[in-house]
Amino acid sequence: MDDHRDDVGAGRDGRPARPARLKDVAELAGVSLKTVTNVVHERRHVKAETRARVKAAIAELGYTPSLVGRQLQSGRSNIVALAVPRIDEPYLGALAHAMIMAGERHGYTVFTDETGRSDDHELRAAAGYPGNSIDGVIYSPLAVDPRRLADMSRFTPMVLLGEHLSEGAADYVAIDNEQSAKDVVQHLADGGRRRIAYVGSNPARSSSVGQLRFQGFRAAVNDLDLETRDDWLLRCDRYTRETGAAMAEQLLPQIGEIDALVCASDLLAIGAIRTFIAHHVRVPDDVAVIGWDNIVDGRYLSPSLSSVATDLDLLADRTFEALISRIQGNRDPAAVYTVPHELIIRESSRPPTG
Repeated sequence: MDDHRDDVGAGRDGRPARPARLKDVAELAGVSLKTVTNVVHERRHVKAETRARVKAAIAELGYTPSLVGRQLQSGRSNIVALAVPRIDEPYLGALAHAMIMAGERHGYTVFTDETGRSDDHELRAAAGYPGNSIDGVIYSPLAVDPRRLADMSRFTPMVLLGEHLSEGAADYVAIDNEQSAKDVVQHLADGGRRRIAYVGSNPARSSSVGQLRFQGFRAAVNDLDLETRDDWLLRCDRYTRETGAAMAEQLLPQIGEIDALVCASDLLAIGAIRTFIAHHVRVPDDVAVIGWDNIVDGRYLSPSLSSVATDLDLLADRTFEALISRIQGNRDPAAVYTVPHELIIRESSRPPTG
């Protein structure tokens, strides 16, 4: 038996040894190949004494089960893809980090892909990246038609982060966008704000986060008897600093009428504040500003930005729990998983000083 082990394990004279094989473990432990396989895959019906002997042989030989073999047997790679429009945006970068860490906790490797709002690229993601051994997709779509995405979700294990599908089998994990918007409006009303504008609605995609937040905004404005007007409600589908700055330019003639601005993302809010400061509009004394995502930039802005925050670690764990269930065969209708949110109050939305 010792002679048999000479060419496996650590090697001699600096020469690399042959990797131990399943057969080597079986011979050293004095059991069948099937018994070793049962032990490696943690199957029951192996006597404790036999299991201990096989594990001792595995340890002595330094045997490592073949990754390819495990994939062939399970049909899975334990690799998932995170598909987002851009990776250089602060929120999406933080989200990608949270997903990678959650993947490690759940035994998965996360590959991150930037779709660039391309319809073809998003469809490739929705198809599960054919030919790339991807088990499932964590997806934030912006371009692909929701009905087509719903059809594809029945074949690709998928969890959505940005847009909710009413049909299909893609689960949705997010904060309660409508309720968080109501919380924002309530905060502004408590601070004495009565005439409120909104930037970021997107009626072309009724289930987008911007539109869901807008729905909550309108409901709260009506419930609290506050004022808004159609020309204070600005649509956009790109949440960038540049867009926020341009939207604020459109609102400059309304300064003196509006006393608060709700932006569907922090990047929009940061751009808006830049425009206001450049035109000597005081934030928050003349106009309070608030956004979503609690990105790091907002904490260091002057004035610092009030924002709706998501627990990204919790969101990532919920996402993986839902995705793993889909990977394992769950094909129930799409489910919605809601994670808590928190309104972080900073300088940009404090009550006016008089």
